[in-house]
Amino acid sequence: MSEVFFYHLTQSTLAVTLRLLLEKSRAQGWRVALRAQSEEMLARLDAALWEGAEDAFLPHGRDGSPHDADQPVLLTLSHSAANHPDCLVIVEGAVITPEEVAGFKRAMVVFDGQDATGLNIARTQWKTLTAAGVKAKYYAEENGRWTMKAES
Repeated sequence: MSEVFFYHLTQSTLAVTLRLLLEKSRAQGWRVALRAQSEEMLARLDAALWEGAEDAFLPHGRDGSPHDADQPVLLTLSHSAANHPDCLVIVEGAVITPEEVAGFKRAMVVFDGQDATGLNIARTQWKTLTAAGVKAKYYAEENGRWTMKAES
């Protein structure tokens, strides 16, 4: 059964957290679709994933290239990622449905605790998904570590 994990950012940046989550997903052998709501966010995330040490490079691409199907991590606005992902990561309050979660090994919703709108969207997503019977876990940062705070 698929699960959705919620990650409430209170200390780390979105870029740092995404790198960690994407690396862990890739270590599982999963292909990942990273969905945002805006081209601006995709551009920022694309740039952030190119930064860092050369040996820490995280292969990824932006939706719309001729090699989308080959990308281990595909940054997209679409609900149908061409790389046939095992895992879906949602940022910026992008839409996620209970039916969609069932098609993945795992889904993740990452949201900024300092953004009131994002926080409200994540709360609504939690209620909608769990009311539909989707198993969910909620993690928050505490003292530099991720701690599970709730589970449905």
